[in-house]
Amino acid sequence: MITTAIFPNRYVQGDKALEVLGEETARLGKNALVLLDPFVHEQYGERIRHILTRSLNFSTTIFNGECCDEEIERICNLARDNEAKVIVGVGGGKVLDTSKAAAHLTSHPVVIVPSIASTDAPCSALSVIYTSSGNFDRYMLLSRNPDAVIVDTDIIAKAPTRMLVAGMGDAFATWFEADHCHKNQSGNMTGRQGPISAYALAKLCHETLLEYGPMALEACKAGVVTPALEHIVEANTLLSGIGFESGGLAAAHAIHNGLTVLPDTHGALHGEKVAIGIQAMMFLSDQDQATVDMVYDFCQAVGLPITLREIGLKDISDTDLMAVAEAACAEGETIHNEPCEISMRNVFAALKVANAEGLRRLSK
Repeated sequence: MITTAIFPNRYVQGDKALEVLGEETARLGKNALVLLDPFVHEQYGERIRHILTRSLNFSTTIFNGECCDEEIERICNLARDNEAKVIVGVGGGKVLDTSKAAAHLTSHPVVIVPSIASTDAPCSALSVIYTSSGNFDRYMLLSRNPDAVIVDTDIIAKAPTRMLVAGMGDAFATWFEADHCHKNQSGNMTGRQGPISAYALAKLCHETLLEYGPMALEACKAGVVTPALEHIVEANTLLSGIGFESGGLAAAHAIHNGLTVLPDTHGALHGEKVAIGIQAMMFLSDQDQATVDMVYDFCQAVGLPITLREIGLKDISDTDLMAVAEAACAEGETIHNEPCEISMRNVFAALKVANAEGLRRLSK
C-alpha cells in the first residue's frame, strides 16, 4: 500500500513572529503582492509595510470579502500586472484560501500569515471556494502546500476570542475524521491513505485541545500569550492542518458544507458549524455514551455551539434540515469516508438527535 502525507514547507510560530515576514518572503521572491484582510489593513497595515520595506518590493490590495472565483481572478490579474514573484496573504481563512488559490493558478510561491487561529486553512494545499453569495461551492486542490506559514501569537491573542474558539471547533474534528478514514481505509486529500504519522499528529491535536483548550481561552480573553495559547494555536493551525489533509475528512466537514445551503447559517463561523457536524457525526457513527459526553463537554467548556439555534437556525423545518442532509451526502462529499451506512435519512436523524441533546444540556 502506498501512503502519502503533505506538509507546509516552513512553519514559523511565536510571539512577534511577524517581524520575520520580510526575510521569509524575500527567500521566495523580491517582488510581492500582499492581500490584506480589511481589519488587518487597518490594525497592522503600517507595521507590515515597514517590515516588508526592509527586504523587498511589494504592492498591497484589500480583500473583497469572499473566497470566490471572481476574487481569485482579481488577485491573479493583480499579480500579473504588478509582476509579482510571490503572493502573501494576511488575514483569516478566506483571505488565506484566496491567496493560495491565486498562487496556484499563477504558479507563484505563497506566504501565509493568519491573523486569527479560527481554521486549519493556513497550512493546507486546499482552498475552500464559495459562491459570491457565500454558499459552499467546491474544494480546490492545489499543487503544493504553502511555502511559508508565519503565525504571530501576539496578533492571535489580541483577536476576538470567538475566532480562537471556532478554530478549536475545526481542529476538534481532526482526530474523529482521521480515525474514521483510517478505519474505513479511505483516502486523505491526496486520494491515498495517510501514514501512521498523520494519524499520530491528529491524535496529538485532539489531546492538546482537551488539555489546554480552556486555559488558552482564558489567555485569549486577557489578550496575552501563554504556553497554553501557543499549544492551542499550534493545534488549531499546524496539527489540525496536517491531520485533516494527511489523515482525511469525513462526516463533520460534509455536514458543515450541507449547513451552508441555509442562508441563516452564514453568520456562523466555519468551526462553529463544524462543531455541529462533529456532534451529528457522533450519532451517525454510533459512538458510545462516554465519547458523546466528551464531545459535548468540550464544546461547552470552550463555548462552541451545541444547538442549531446557536448557528442561526432558530426555527428550522424538517424540509430545510433534509436539504442540509442532502447536500452533506452529495456525490464526492467526504461523508462517504465514514465506516458506516450513509443516507440522507441517517444524516437527518443524526442532526435531529444531536440538536435534541444540545437542547437537553442547555435546559439543565
